[in-house]
Amino acid sequence: MRPSKLVVGSVLIAALALVALPGVAGSRAPSPVQPLQVSAFQSLPVPANGSRSTSSIATLDGAFTSAGSVTVDDVFIEPGSAPAKGPTHRQVVVQPASTSGSVPKPPKSTLTGSATFYDNGTTAMRLPRGTIVVICGAGGCIQRTVTDYGPTRPDRIVDLYRPDFFAICGCASWSGTTTVTVSVY
Repeated sequence: MRPSKLVVGSVLIAALALVALPGVAGSRAPSPVQPLQVSAFQSLPVPANGSRSTSSIATLDGAFTSAGSVTVDDVFIEPGSAPAKGPTHRQVVVQPASTSGSVPKPPKSTLTGSATFYDNGTTAMRLPRGTIVVICGAGGCIQRTVTDYGPTRPDRIVDLYRPDFFAICGCASWSGTTTVTVSVY
């Protein structure tokens, strides 16, 4: 498709205007740096009155020094003495027996299957949003809340955010799937 004569004419007029009027188009070369003339500076007289008082700073009087002042000849001695040797064993702490309130509740169900990652920042499962799950793999366990629906492939049970995936995976950074156990609460 060929451009119309009106478009071609407008482009030619604009190009001629830029060549004919370089100052308007901003293509003019910058002016060289010129030094300032000495006559541009004027002296500024500051009237000084001889009757004005001058301020002087006196030395500190005895009220500013105290019995606890430090001089060049003072010696600092740390109180106490250094221990003869360091600790030889760890401290043993007696843990109280767990009460019924501190035992974790059993999961409603447990799933085992493949997990993968994606960079959506969510934990996706085929469960209602807000469901709390604990996902365990070879590298450890994490507790998350389901925030998205997925995965779309039937052979996978959970899609994880990339940092979560590698926290539980215990595998190399190029791995794409891992076997996990998901406890649904």
